Parts: sequence; C-alpha cells; structure tokens
Amino acid sequence: MPSNPPRNEWAHAPRHSARKRDGGYRKSILAAVILALFVLAISTVALRGGTSTAIAGSSSQKRHPEKGPGSSKASVASGVATKGSSFSPKAWIASLEAKVKGQPGHLQPGSNPSVLPGPILIADRNNSRLLLVDPKGRILWQYPSPGDLAPGQTFIEPDDAFFGPNGKHILATQESQFAITEISVQSGKIVYRYGHPGTSGSATGYLNNPDDAMILPNGNIISADIKNCRLLYLSPSSAAPLHIYGETTPYCYHQPPLRFGSPNGMFPMTNGDWLVTEIDGDWVDEMTPSGQIKFSIHPPGIYYPSDSNEVSPGVFLTAAYTKPGVIEEFNQNGTLLWRFAPTGAQALNQPSIAIPLPNGDILATDDWNHRVIVIDPKTNQIVWQYGHTGVPGTKPGYLDKPDGVDLAPPYSLLMTHAKTIGIPPFQATSSAPPTTGG
Repeated sequence: MPSNPPRNEWAHAPRHSARKRDGGYRKSILAAVILALFVLAISTVALRGGTSTAIAGSSSQKRHPEKGPGSSKASVASGVATKGSSFSPKAWIASLEAKVKGQPGHLQPGSNPSVLPGPILIADRNNSRLLLVDPKGRILWQYPSPGDLAPGQTFIEPDDAFFGPNGKHILATQESQFAITEISVQSGKIVYRYGHPGTSGSATGYLNNPDDAMILPNGNIISADIKNCRLLYLSPSSAAPLHIYGETTPYCYHQPPLRFGSPNGMFPMTNGDWLVTEIDGDWVDEMTPSGQIKFSIHPPGIYYPSDSNEVSPGVFLTAAYTKPGVIEEFNQNGTLLWRFAPTGAQALNQPSIAIPLPNGDILATDDWNHRVIVIDPKTNQIVWQYGHTGVPGTKPGYLDKPDGVDLAPPYSLLMTHAKTIGIPPFQATSSAPPTTGG
C-alpha cells in the first residue's frame, strides 16, 4: 500500500474554476474510456490464453502436480471435474464405434468377434501407444494422438493400462520409464503423473519398475514397484506414499508383509482383499488392505508368475512370463485346474497377463509373439487374435510387444470390481504434491 494516500484534486478545487474543470472533465472522461477499453482488451487476452494457467495453480495441489514442461496440464484435472460429470464412457465408445461402422477389421483368420463383450484396451508397449480395438479388430481410439501431449511431455513404452472405476480415466504404467500416468479419456490429456520418466529411484516421487498401477474408487492409486521390492498406496494429494507395503530395498525376497520378492502385480479380489504376485520364489499371496497375509501359494509348475488375478472366489489365473509360456488356473491349495501351454507354431512367448471374460474365455497378451488372443478353455483353442504371430508392426492389425490389456467399460476390471475393492485404511500425512516429471 502507498505510504501517502492519493489526493483528490477535484474535491478541493475552488468554485470559480468550474468552467476550466468542465473542459478538463471531458478530456478525463475520454482518457478514462480509452483506459477502460485497454484494460478490457488485456483482460480478454488473459482470459483466453491464461485461464489454464490460473486453473493449474488452483488445481495442482489437488490432482495434477506436474512441474517443468507440460505443467499447464494441471488444468485438465479441474476441467474434468466440471465437464466430466456429464461425460459418459458408454456414449464415448458408441461414438467411436459409429465412426468405424462398415469398415473392415484386422483380425487373424478364424477369429470370432462374438467371444468379446466389447472393445479391449491394449498397451502396445514397443509402439509407445494405447489402442482401443473393437471385437472385429478395428482401431477405435489411439493414445497419444497429435495434440494430446504438451510440449516436453513424453509417453514411452506403456506396459499396462486399466480404466478407472468410473471409466473416465486410464492409468498407464510405464515400467521401463519409472512412471505412472493418468490420462483423461475425455480430453486425452495427462492429468496426473507419479515418477520421473527415465530416472529410477526409491525416494519420494520416484519408482523403479512400477507395474499394474490401478485407480481406486476414492481416486487414490495402488501399484507394485518391482525393483524396490514393495507395493505402494499413492494419493495425488500427498507428496509421500500413503503407505508402503514391505521394506524399500533393492534386495527382494519373499517374507510378506515385511518383504516382497519382486512383486509385479496387485489385483482386486471380490472379498475386498488383494492378490499379489511375487516373481522371486514364484509366489501368489492374498493380502488384506491393511497388509495382513491370508495365504501364500506357488502357482503349479510356473517359475515366473505374472499378474495373477481372481477368476472366481478360490480360483485364480496367472501367466508364466517364459518361453514357451503358460497360462493356467489354480486354487488356493495350489492345485492345477486348467492349463494352456501349446507347442509348435502356436507356442506362447512370454505372455504377461491373462484375465477372465464374462463368457468364461480367457483374454491374454502373448507379448513377444506380438499378439493379443482369446482362448476357449473348453477346447484349448485360440478363438480370437489381433496381431500377426511373431511379426511386430505399427499398421492396423499389428502390434509390437503388447504387454497389457483390459476390457472397455462397463466390463473393465475395475468397473466390475468397483463395489468390492478394498480401500487401504491409510491417510495422507502431507498435502504437498509429489515431484513429477514430463
């Protein structure tokens, strides 16, 4: 505030100066109008070009704490909160399907589109993209598309991707880039990122080979952090993880819940617990949200289990990330219930995830065969395939090491589990956002 208040010259002018003041008054009115027009013009420019910056400042503490290049993407979180309330994943998918109606698909011969309930989301790792592919093998949506990424932002090698519980966001795990990235389906923008792309670590804000990150109904995130030997419960409003399951260490071994042997997945169960997969020692554990272990078992005959998940209460599904690969179902006692391990030309090559379909079939990625497949457990035959076996590529119908898959809403993993997902009972201790990269 100025040390001396401004003087009002007109209030103290003598009465006989009224005529002179009238002329000056007209000039003052004109000057005031010009000044007002100038201020209005500046304000209009600021509103058009600077709104996102203003929103970014107000929302960054809540949802998108990016710094450096691309920090304006913080505005997306606030925008989704307002516009996203009317956004319908079902309508979005319908609009995408309408655009490709009548166009040919790109499935392999013998594929039956009817085995899928709807489109699937594919994390096409080595092509650094996410694809939404319909049952006929037509690409409905691709991320990133031109204009999705802000200057300085990257989206490299997504390993896994899952729709959130309301279907409005996708959470992608970039294992080799040490980052977790949340994307608004409506805008195509990054609204939250944890980790420093390209830089590994174990301190606050850092990851070392994260895997299978998922959004919970409360907006928080759970993720495996393989090479830090731990599981994380994260919140966009907290600098530090809300909770760390296991000791943060580069020396992994099986001793849950004190230590985990290179955990590569943490999937929701219908009873509210979580099914954890440990690479080291070939373990699958049932863990409560608070971190208690109910059981630990070995998937039968598998020495590199990946992304184990629940088919039904007491029945579990896992993929063996080996060559040749295996996909199998087993029970809580470790008894084998079903196995798919073809040989010859159809042998699996390091499949990383298999998930059950509503009709009882199995949807899986066959990573290094560059294909996504559907298996009928009754016949042990592949009944649907997108991608050319053993041939990587970028054109429609081709993939390059697809590493993750999810069904599109309303059949997506987290939407079907939304009512039973167990929420960890841990609260934020800091309101500061985590340090993130581009």
